[in-house]
Amino acid sequence: MPIKIPDLLPAVDVLSGENIFVMTETRAAHQDVRPLKLLLLNLMPKKIETENQLIRMLSNTPLQVDIELLRIDNRESKNTPRQHLDSFYRDFDDVRDKNYDGLIVTGAPLGLVQFEDIHYWDRIQEIIRWSQDHVTSTLFLCWAAQAALKVLYDLPKQTREQKLSGVYEHQLLHPHEPLTRGFDDQFLVPHSRNADFPVNFICNHTDLNMLATSDEAGAYLFASSCRRQVFVTGHPEYDAETLAQEYWRDQDAGIDPIIPVNYFPGDNPDQHPKNSWRSHAHLLFSNWLNYYVYQITPYELNKES
Repeated sequence: MPIKIPDLLPAVDVLSGENIFVMTETRAAHQDVRPLKLLLLNLMPKKIETENQLIRMLSNTPLQVDIELLRIDNRESKNTPRQHLDSFYRDFDDVRDKNYDGLIVTGAPLGLVQFEDIHYWDRIQEIIRWSQDHVTSTLFLCWAAQAALKVLYDLPKQTREQKLSGVYEHQLLHPHEPLTRGFDDQFLVPHSRNADFPVNFICNHTDLNMLATSDEAGAYLFASSCRRQVFVTGHPEYDAETLAQEYWRDQDAGIDPIIPVNYFPGDNPDQHPKNSWRSHAHLLFSNWLNYYVYQITPYELNKES
């Protein structure tokens, strides 16, 4: 079954061109199916690019998925046209009284900003707490994982001395856990963050189940026993070129970034990078949709789960 998205969303043409089955709202209206209702809180600057990446991940499943886009506020965006945001995004006040099968909260370029200095920090806290009662399972990506650890477990912000950037090898800890079912014992994931996620610190101060780690990147995948909160500290949704775009952006800004680890062939930024994490990424999102959302969500969302 396909993922259902608004008729005019740019992802329709992008993903259809990749032979990915997406269904517009108009066509879906003729089907008598109870789709999974997902909410995507998009905090990334390039929102259209992030939409495409995550919808691509969510589309590789036999489940029909109905996705709604949520913005944190209605401030002007430097990277996304106002018309796009007003046409396709909803405000939190529009959805606060609704229930959803799943919620994805993206990362944000806020690794060096203290939580209390973020202008929408109060709203982020509100949404994370709201999700505990209104969402069957929430997936927190990168910075959002750090924010959720603060809100749900009061863990202080951890920051690395040097930004983590590259594609790193990870070890699977529990091969029979449904979320990691089918994973290789070792697999690759891109990271791009200043946030630090020490394995022992998280294990010693939370009741979360640690599912995958990396010697270089630390904790990568961990989740609550009830499956209602999932934390992913990397960017499995990234396209092959995303780290390269970030690298050249920082170069142009005079930041003098390190070359992303294990990414450019021969560590040469002039070479075209290859995607070496795609299969793991698709499996992660399909497992989450199946085992952490579909298998435990109520058929009628307005009833208690």
